[in-house]
Amino acid sequence: MPSSNNHGYHIPFASFRRSILTVRSDQVHSEMSHGSNIKNLESFQRQVFARFHELSLANADEFLSVSWIHKLLDAFISSQEDFRVLLCENKELLSKSPADKLATEYFDRTIKAMDIFNATRDGVETIRVWQKHLEIVVCALDARQRMVGEGQFRRARKALMDLALVMLDDKDTGSVFSHRNRSFGRKGKEHNRSSSGHSRSLSWSVSHNWSASKQLQSIASNLVPPRANEIAATNGLAILIFAMSFILMFVLWIIVASIPCQDRSVQIHFAIPRQFSWSTPLFLLHSRIIDESKKRDRRNSCGLLKEIYQIEKCVHQLTDLVDAAQFPLSDELKGEVKENVNELSLACEACKTGLDPLERKIRETFRKIMACRSEGLEFLGSATEP
Repeated sequence: MPSSNNHGYHIPFASFRRSILTVRSDQVHSEMSHGSNIKNLESFQRQVFARFHELSLANADEFLSVSWIHKLLDAFISSQEDFRVLLCENKELLSKSPADKLATEYFDRTIKAMDIFNATRDGVETIRVWQKHLEIVVCALDARQRMVGEGQFRRARKALMDLALVMLDDKDTGSVFSHRNRSFGRKGKEHNRSSSGHSRSLSWSVSHNWSASKQLQSIASNLVPPRANEIAATNGLAILIFAMSFILMFVLWIIVASIPCQDRSVQIHFAIPRQFSWSTPLFLLHSRIIDESKKRDRRNSCGLLKEIYQIEKCVHQLTDLVDAAQFPLSDELKGEVKENVNELSLACEACKTGLDPLERKIRETFRKIMACRSEGLEFLGSATEP
């Protein structure tokens, strides 16, 4: 995919991690803040550093899991709330150029982010569809419930074939729900108690040829650190807006890489700025995610989510075992089937317990972005009034 900025950094993870962990956060907090008169701007950057630093230190068992994505969205929501407060405290600066232009560009990016969150919500629904087929496989091959014979293997084989077709469709189109995307703002049983005007999506759905990768690349385009004259002209507000813009793009990149989306990919080109303290953990996260993608050879995967990896691995192994089965079953094959079914059952249970909270968190993030955008546009409107 063509990129507006192809100067991204690609550093081997092992050597990168050793070097990155030697950087002290307080050595770089004020490097880009020298032209700022905004109170609490450094505190904002320190908080962003702390939140994403904690995420970057997740162990291999937690990293890119459903619970980790939940924490990622928590970190974003907290950072955006701090951003909203600082914007409110300095809304008079929005009447001046180039602050008004920078703020408008940020809120334009949030409009594009809404489509990605809608598509991500559909991705969660897609995993639920997988679960229905996986539960049939687990039930059929679970030796703890009954004797497993040829009938159970035929049932499991059919469920695996049906699942393979669904997952193939997901890889081609991004989601079996791509034609009927349900916005978080639509009225329905799960939204009857919502009365906020900010809950309505400005983009009800994504089209058949919509691409998460292209949408994300559009958000990342022209996202460059503010120049010294912009920092001075905005009293430092340019630093705040750029930081929030980059965090939005980076979080969206992780979500698109992790969860089934229409035309998703990790190969989005962007450069992580070196001059901000909060960029340190982002470097580490970026390197870990790229390293994980290469290590698992997940180019044809539906997503980097840990639970998706476990499901894909178990499905592949069970498909081979079921196809190769000859009756009576050997003790060795029985043991392999049992081991894979147990692992698949754990992955299904993790999805079953984790997807509902994750979907609620995605919906909450969506609405927080919309609320912040609406409030920010009000600031811009009042700032331009005579």
